[in-house]
Amino acid sequence: MNMILAIAAGGAIGAVGRHFAVAQIGQWVGHGFPWGIMIVNIVGSLFMGILLETLALTWSPSLEMRAFLTVGVLGAFTTFATFSFDVALLYERGQFISAALYIAGSVAISVLALFAGLALVRSLLT
Repeated sequence: MNMILAIAAGGAIGAVGRHFAVAQIGQWVGHGFPWGIMIVNIVGSLFMGILLETLALTWSPSLEMRAFLTVGVLGAFTTFATFSFDVALLYERGQFISAALYIAGSVAISVLALFAGLALVRSLLT
């Protein structure tokens, strides 16, 4: 039960964080392209890489704390469900090039950001 509560608490924090981040990014750059979710996915992937490498090299918190941070906070902060919806919306609007660029940018840069997080922590701690 503690595991479920840890994930739920982290999920609430991550979801609210995503909401505010996407809203703020939308105010900065507009809402014509789903920049907010793309940036959140990239930043969340970077943080996941940093966190995972830190857990592997120097920090051994409880399983509940690991789940709170990874499944809860970061799992709810980044969301490919919303990503999928945005792709469908762009597609339905006939914005095929934007949809393709959004897919390629979100996926490729998020994966690269995760590797950047791993490398950053490795360079600092090893």
